[in-house]
Amino acid sequence: MSTPATDRPSVLFVCVHNAGRSQMAAAFLAHLAGDFVEVRSAGSAPADTVNPSVVRAMREVGIDISAETPKILTADAVRASDVVITMGCGDTCPVFPGRTYLDWTLDDPAGQGVDDVRPIRDEIEDRVRCLLADLGVEPRA
Repeated sequence: MSTPATDRPSVLFVCVHNAGRSQMAAAFLAHLAGDFVEVRSAGSAPADTVNPSVVRAMREVGIDISAETPKILTADAVRASDVVITMGCGDTCPVFPGRTYLDWTLDDPAGQGVDDVRPIRDEIEDRVRCLLADLGVEPRA
């Protein structure tokens, strides 16, 4: 599951606004995998900023995403990824042969307070840990 230019797998997380779920997933994967996985995130209709409740919830587990900004989904980002994980973006994600596509059904943290974001964050962390196992990458402590 690695791109020709590198021997490490590449994962793209996609949600509509790239302001919540995909940002948390990308941050967890980068945090747990370090340099062993290339991580991207994007949105089909990106927001202006990352959801503040998401930033607070991630800070509670020691991951600071306050400097992240939502990015637009491009065909190049999909093409450059081995695994594409969608989170409620529907059919807006381009499909290319040779990629693994997964759809994670998760509640949307948009408009929710940090108390409601925590269970979403924790479910995303669990899924990212399973993804690491599937990729054969040992999570960092």
